[in-house]
Amino acid sequence: MQAPNPAKLSINSATVREQWSLPQLIEGCVRAGIRGIAPWREQLKACGTAEAARLIREAGLTVSGLCRGGFFTGGTGQERQAALDENRRAVDEAAAIGAGCLVLVVGGLPKDSKDLAGARAQVRDGIGSLLEYARATRVPLAIEPLHPMYAADRACVNTLGQANDLCDELGPGAGVMVDVYHVWWDPHLEREILRAGRRILGFHLCDWLVPTRDILFDRGMMGDGVIDIPRIRVWVERAGYAGMYEVEIISAARWWKTDPDEVLRICRQRLVEAC
Repeated sequence: MQAPNPAKLSINSATVREQWSLPQLIEGCVRAGIRGIAPWREQLKACGTAEAARLIREAGLTVSGLCRGGFFTGGTGQERQAALDENRRAVDEAAAIGAGCLVLVVGGLPKDSKDLAGARAQVRDGIGSLLEYARATRVPLAIEPLHPMYAADRACVNTLGQANDLCDELGPGAGVMVDVYHVWWDPHLEREILRAGRRILGFHLCDWLVPTRDILFDRGMMGDGVIDIPRIRVWVERAGYAGMYEVEIISAARWWKTDPDEVLRICRQRLVEAC
C-alpha cells in the first residue's frame, strides 16, 4: 500500500486552535512545508475574512474546506430562517477564501423536542433551501455525518448512508465529508464510501482513543487509536477522491497543550506512517 503524499496534507485550524490564531497557523504551515489549511469560522472572523483571504493567497495555501455551516434545526420558523441566513454568510466566507467546500454539521433536536424524524426533515429542507445560493456562489456543501452520540445536540445525520440519501434527493452541489472519527464504526462504510464516489468533498483524519475520556475533546493523533485509517483511505481513494488529507484533532488534554510547531511536525509524520 502506497503511503499518502505529504504534499496533500491540510491542517484544520481546530487542531491548534488553543495555541494559534489563524495568521499564526498560516505562518506555521509555511514553516512546516504544509500546503493545505481549513479554517473554522470563529478564527476567520477574528482575523477578518478579507485579511485571511489575502494571507492564505500570499502563502500559496490550498483551502480544503471551511468549518462550519449547518445547525438547520429549530423550534420555530424564525429560528430556522435565522440559521439559513447565517449559512448564506458562511457560503460567502467560503467563496471569499477559495474553500473547496463548506462543511455542514447539520444540527440535532430542537429544544424540548424528541422528534428525530422531524429534525431530519428540517435538515433536508434547510440544505435544500441553501443549495440554490451555494450553487450560484459555486461553493459545494459537504454534509458531515457525525457519530450517533451527537444525534441529539449536534447532528441528526449519523451515517454516511443518510448523507448519501440526502445527496441523492438534493442533487448537484451537495456532497459529503468523510471524517474517520465519526464513521469508522459503520458496518456499511465501504459500500457507502463507494456509493458516494465523486461526491466525497473532503477527508478528515484523527483517531479514536481507548478509553475516550471526552466524546468531543479527546480525539487522538493518527496511529494512537483503534481506527484502521489506511483501510478507509484506500476505500476513499478507490471511490475517486483525490483531494487533501485534512487533519482535525480536537484534543484538550494533549495536543492543545503541545507546542504547535511540534503538532504540525507529527501530523506530517503520521500522515505517512499511520494513514
